[in-house]
Amino acid sequence: MGQRSTLTEFRITRFQYPRIRPVGDSQVRSEEVNVATLELIDGEGRVGLGFVQALFTVLPDADEIARIFAEQAWPNLEGKGPIELAMAVRHARGGNARRMTLPFEEAIQHAVWDLLAQQQDMPLWRMLGGDRESVPVYASGLDFHLSDADFTELFGNAAEQGYDAFKIKVGHPDLARDLHRLDLLRQAVGAGRKVMVDANEAWTAQRTIEALRCFSRAGHEIYWVEDPVPRDDIDGLRLIRQQGVTYVNSGEYLDLTGKRRLLEAQACDMLNVHGQVGDVMRAAWLAGEHNVEVTLGNSFLEIGVNMALALPGVRWLEYSFQNFDHLVEQPFRIRDGKIYGSDQPGHGLRLSDAARRHHSRPELSSTSPSVPA
Repeated sequence: MGQRSTLTEFRITRFQYPRIRPVGDSQVRSEEVNVATLELIDGEGRVGLGFVQALFTVLPDADEIARIFAEQAWPNLEGKGPIELAMAVRHARGGNARRMTLPFEEAIQHAVWDLLAQQQDMPLWRMLGGDRESVPVYASGLDFHLSDADFTELFGNAAEQGYDAFKIKVGHPDLARDLHRLDLLRQAVGAGRKVMVDANEAWTAQRTIEALRCFSRAGHEIYWVEDPVPRDDIDGLRLIRQQGVTYVNSGEYLDLTGKRRLLEAQACDMLNVHGQVGDVMRAAWLAGEHNVEVTLGNSFLEIGVNMALALPGVRWLEYSFQNFDHLVEQPFRIRDGKIYGSDQPGHGLRLSDAARRHHSRPELSSTSPSVPA
């Protein structure tokens, strides 16, 4: 492999700013974006972009992020080509079976696969085998902590923009509140739309079955229930599925080993995956072996569209209306309830120079900066 195609340097840019609304579920709440971009650069100056997102903690200063990356990640990347990094199969042993101090793993996959596709002069989704240019998206509110008025406005606007499927957060201690939100959703978007609910592990299996039957009696047909019970309660997921009340979508919080166990137990109808390119493709292969549908959950700036387009059985990608678009030169195009892949080589996202100049926060901020437009 020529030295021009190997990794020669990296660059870290740190961002910290308020969200346009509080996002969260029955277990968590977040009001601030803490993200860093990772740029891996090859010998010809091509740049692969990845995103380091901390959902519930503040990232340290940019210099400290770079120091940790240089110590824990860079020695395994420097001087290697994207193709050998993307295709490598490694097994962590002993003390090496641990996560890095900061969540670099997904960012590295983003950047490596981005560079590999650029070196092949192909859009990533085409390099992965995709032959369709768009996939449907469903509107997801991350809405558990919104007021009724904000909830109604969010989903009403989504319906006006052409979305035809909607996912809301449930799992409130008072089931009447969940039912009330479903009523509000129907008022906001109209009847006859696909509706999904996500409990984020708030329930037991029996509570899930009771809730779904309650929703059904109230006239709400639920297309799928997502992660209703704790991730390791595979028996509970299988019991819910056996009731046939709705489809079970799970696997979001599981690694590849956990996803395999979930599939082998026949405990889900849909396998939920996210943004790690290589892991998503491996998980999709496992799902295919069990004839289980794959759904793409939230991925930063919808980078998961590349895998969604490449996997023919994927019918949905999640979109959550978050204020990330200013970070990149051009976000993925969404129109009439569909998202389109980029025609540019790589995964299609490039860090905006304006964002780097005007919105980056190299040092941890204790004050609340303005919300980027």
